[in-house]
Amino acid sequence: MDFTFTEEQQAAAEAARGVFAGVAPDGVPSPALTQGAVADDFDRALWAKLADADLLSLLLDAEYGGAGLDAIALCLVLRESAKVLARVPLLESCAAAAAVQAYGGPELKADLLAAAGRGEVVLTVASHGRTGHDPAELAVTARQDGDAWILDGVQTAVPWAHSADYTVVPAHVPARIPAHVPTQMPAHIPAHTGADRTVLALVPRVHESVVLAEQVSTTGERLAELRLESARIAARDVIDADGAWEWLRRLLTTGTCALALGLGENVLRMTGEYTGKREQFGFPVATFQAVAVQAADRYIDLRAMEATLWQAAWRIASGTQGALPASGDVAVAKIWASDGVRRIVQTAQHLHGGFGADVDYPLHRYHAWAKHLELSLGPAAAHEETLGDLLAAHPLG
Repeated sequence: MDFTFTEEQQAAAEAARGVFAGVAPDGVPSPALTQGAVADDFDRALWAKLADADLLSLLLDAEYGGAGLDAIALCLVLRESAKVLARVPLLESCAAAAAVQAYGGPELKADLLAAAGRGEVVLTVASHGRTGHDPAELAVTARQDGDAWILDGVQTAVPWAHSADYTVVPAHVPARIPAHVPTQMPAHIPAHTGADRTVLALVPRVHESVVLAEQVSTTGERLAELRLESARIAARDVIDADGAWEWLRRLLTTGTCALALGLGENVLRMTGEYTGKREQFGFPVATFQAVAVQAADRYIDLRAMEATLWQAAWRIASGTQGALPASGDVAVAKIWASDGVRRIVQTAQHLHGGFGADVDYPLHRYHAWAKHLELSLGPAAAHEETLGDLLAAHPLG
């Protein structure tokens, strides 16, 4: 593999640095996490700037007004966004649009993609399942009914659901029980045969059978529990293609790793600046061996997070086949991202002392975001289990 970024990828990262320059953490004047500090909406002004800089259409083809770039370019932009804790649905909307482009029908692409690239249509993804600990694709069931699909189920912690125009919902389609097998299954079981499969339904925010219940994340982000009560979704808004959900989940997980890397890099920078200025016994505390060793360990974490991130993004972008499926590289990246970002913010809090808990200083906000990223789309332990299953199914050597 070659981790040298192309000129186009570097240009995307440079454009992102320009857009995010001067953005305060979370895009709000005060970083305090107190009662009433939950954001009702994402940063619309910043969203418009991202659209003007063509950063919302990075993954879209030229026919939809996009740059036709890949997952690596998106991760470079996400890395910059996390350094300022940008409160925008950049990962969710770009990943969902890319999935529509890769797997959606012609009518859906024509109606949605150009508008999403301009920031006029905002997308999000329900990726946490019913409880946050079970597979997202099993939380909702789908069955065909004429020229539509009927969805029932619950998805929790859906980001930006109160603001997004559409939520991409993975839904489970049970296999049809053969007629010769005795069964008590209800008559509405779909008529297809074969194994269970997953479809992706684009569910509009305003729908008579969709209920959004208020939830709040550790970041102060407004989430939603999404309830679907026999929601009827037109067939054109449902993606029924093998591998679509797995591909989207890989992209979302890799993007989350990029966010963790950007956050960790800025936290270590803040820690270096503070310990370089804070004096004890007449010397900067950064010169003390105990402090320097801890900072060096966290630097190693960052480099491991970076190497595994680009390996996963490269596998997604190139489609290269390896000894393990690309999901193995994604699992390794998320293991390092989850464990690494947790250690980085914990060390930063320790080396900042009591100053790190000051609500007028943004470190505690980074700590809250790090915890959210650590657990989002599965903690390290879940991905270690996934990796173990892959190794068992694809023995190396």
